[in-house]
Amino acid sequence: MIRLTVLYGHPQNTADFEAYYHNHHMPLASKMKGLKGFTVGMVQSAEPGQQAPYYRVASLYADTSEELQAIMSSPEAQAAVADIQNFATGGVTIFVSNEEVVIPVQIR
Repeated sequence: MIRLTVLYGHPQNTADFEAYYHNHHMPLASKMKGLKGFTVGMVQSAEPGQQAPYYRVASLYADTSEELQAIMSSPEAQAAVADIQNFATGGVTIFVSNEEVVIPVQIR
């Protein structure tokens, strides 16, 4: 499985970031078709009392690199990518990785 990871740096104003992210960016990004999964999260430091290196993380999943490229070439994905500049005042890092499940999850 292929994962596109978006790491958001700490924004200048967290309240503004959160409002825009949830009310505008997430609905925009949710229009992308063909993803196998889409997760978002708040980053926490593994070191107690330390600030995490990033503020938020988003992961978008596809079965193959080719599928991810097709998804990211769509007008919906291009609109979501272009929208990042409207709220990510702390910067953004984006990369792709080839995921390998090492320990399968047991569904109960």
